[in-house]
Amino acid sequence: MRVKSTLKNILDERNISIGKCAEMAGLKKETVRRMYNDTTMQYQRDTLGALCKALNVGISDILDLEEKEDN
Repeated sequence: MRVKSTLKNILDERNISIGKCAEMAGLKKETVRRMYNDTTMQYQRDTLGALCKALNVGISDILDLEEKEDN
């Protein structure tokens, strides 16, 4: 299993840019870009909280638990 960021879906649906999201949440653009591209290796609680508050969503809306396929 792996934790997957679904931030891209939320921002794309709402037509919000990475830069605008970073501004709304008070985060660095690079931090939001990594979550948007699902390349974040560790999720900081403060970052998740800021995104949830700025986008008015819950943590389960931003993160998803994905089953890994067997090779």
